[in-house]
Amino acid sequence: MVDDLNNNKDDNLIVKVPKKSPLVLRMVVLAFAMVCGVYICSICLKQISTGTKVKFTNLEFLEPSCPKLKHEIPKLHYPKPETFSRAECACNPVRDFAILSMQRSGSGWFETLLNSHINVSSYGEIFSNKDRRSNITSIVKTLDTLYNLDWFNSASKNECSAAVGLKWMLNQGLMANHKEIVDYFNQNGVSAIFLFRRNLLRRMISVLANTYDRDAKLLNGTHKSHTHSPHEAEILAKYKPTINATLLIPTLKKEEDTTRKALEYFNNTRHIIVYYEDLVQNRTKLMDVLRFLRLPQRELKSRQVKIHKGSLAEQVANWDDVHNFLKGTPYENFIHSDYAMQ
Repeated sequence: MVDDLNNNKDDNLIVKVPKKSPLVLRMVVLAFAMVCGVYICSICLKQISTGTKVKFTNLEFLEPSCPKLKHEIPKLHYPKPETFSRAECACNPVRDFAILSMQRSGSGWFETLLNSHINVSSYGEIFSNKDRRSNITSIVKTLDTLYNLDWFNSASKNECSAAVGLKWMLNQGLMANHKEIVDYFNQNGVSAIFLFRRNLLRRMISVLANTYDRDAKLLNGTHKSHTHSPHEAEILAKYKPTINATLLIPTLKKEEDTTRKALEYFNNTRHIIVYYEDLVQNRTKLMDVLRFLRLPQRELKSRQVKIHKGSLAEQVANWDDVHNFLKGTPYENFIHSDYAMQ
């Protein structure tokens, strides 16, 4: 009996299966965890990389979206100057204009009035420089620079200008290149402001007096086309030109023809016609110009002082000859029309 028990014990020891080592299972679990970790990390890195790229792309091409109305008149222009940033005014539209006139027609006075408006920058007679008007390529290059706000002088209001323009005399390449300039105006939305004098005789007197002063320099050896004090105006007004009466009528007719041609050439542009006499007698006419430019209305002022005042008889050395030549002609009204400077 005892032997049987001993035999059973031995059999039990032989049949009993030993426990498996946990090291293998641990290695399997660790390997699985590592594979899963690597996979998850790779997905996270891809997401982070993609999000960063999108973010940088958005920053790189982000530009202010300015409203553009196709049928706005005049056209809305959003300049992008190369020389400075318009900053918060980048989406402020700019109206482009050009004052088209003839010398001694009040254009200088008119331009100072416009420039007294806080939103207007008119850069003066920039095509008095012959190189700038030597050919249409030079003209267009100059206009592009100006209307892009990259032209600088004392009239510049830079980034927040709402209207930008210049003073352009008919004999400064304007008439000679009228076809190309009309195309430029229409393509770029440039509005033309024609400023003329009805009384061409008064304009002639002013031209002759100004030409004389270029050589005489009556104001202490300095030539001034415009004055800012009554004293200076009085000195310049003392000179009385002598008019060649025999050439008077042909000269007046030529000036009329030039004005007519200019209006004919630029008839298809957006334009307004303003007369110096109307502005002098009724300053509310200036509000018509501001409405034309779509600008806020405000009082406009100028420091310029008129030089030639009073009757024409007091301003011409050979007035009797001039009077007799014009009497009974289509230009007789020039010798009778006077006005007071307000």
